[in-house]
Amino acid sequence: MKQKLKDTLRIVLCVVLAVYVILAMTSFNNPKETHPVCGKVTINIEDESTNGFLSAGEIKRILERNRLYPFKKRMADVNPRDIEDKLKDSPFVKTAQCYKTTDGCVNISITQRLPIIRVKNIRGEDYYLDDHGGIMPNSSYTSDLIIATGYITKWYARRYLSLLAIEIMKDEFWRNQIVQINIRPDLGVELVPRVGDHIIYLGSLPQTKYINRRKALIAGFMATKLDRLEKFYKYGLSQAGWNKYSCIDLEFDNQIICKKKK
Repeated sequence: MKQKLKDTLRIVLCVVLAVYVILAMTSFNNPKETHPVCGKVTINIEDESTNGFLSAGEIKRILERNRLYPFKKRMADVNPRDIEDKLKDSPFVKTAQCYKTTDGCVNISITQRLPIIRVKNIRGEDYYLDDHGGIMPNSSYTSDLIIATGYITKWYARRYLSLLAIEIMKDEFWRNQIVQINIRPDLGVELVPRVGDHIIYLGSLPQTKYINRRKALIAGFMATKLDRLEKFYKYGLSQAGWNKYSCIDLEFDNQIICKKKK
């Protein structure tokens, strides 16, 4: 008899516990039962001050234009997935997450695409490249990015110029020293430095249709060229003067050809 009573009590406790868990989960996932209207919207943008393409105000305007801004809406009518999908349509948004809480708050978290170079080609096109070779439209972004000019198609920009820019951006010295990349009609690469009144000619980037091979070839190409240039800066220009030459040609291996100013 005692054993049956214990078993019955155990079953009752398990049922009560199961009901409690179900009610708790239902309450958490259904904010309208405790707070029927959205009273607060929190927008968090990672690296907002660094990248600068997006602000909380811009995110709010995007959602308002599409009638998705949740403030003062019924929580039951707020669909986090719709908000995420709309924000991901922006060319400046890398990831978007949205969720509701039981106290009537909607939280939105954004990460931005990282621009690494601005392209202003001979055709008059003006756009940015991100760190994955993606094209981003021109905006009010004012950061001190490297400018790429000359004979640059979008095909070349995505597959080659972006990789070149990534290699320059890896090193703090070259990231600050190089202010412009110019692509000649034959796809020869020229660099314009911040310090020194000269042009640096690298030659053409190695080409291949295989992505991983292309990355490795351009990484090796730039490492070799910039290492030679750094040594020339240290042991050559430091003695001859930074403004003595109009062009420093690094196209050929094992030699540096310098053209004196007239």
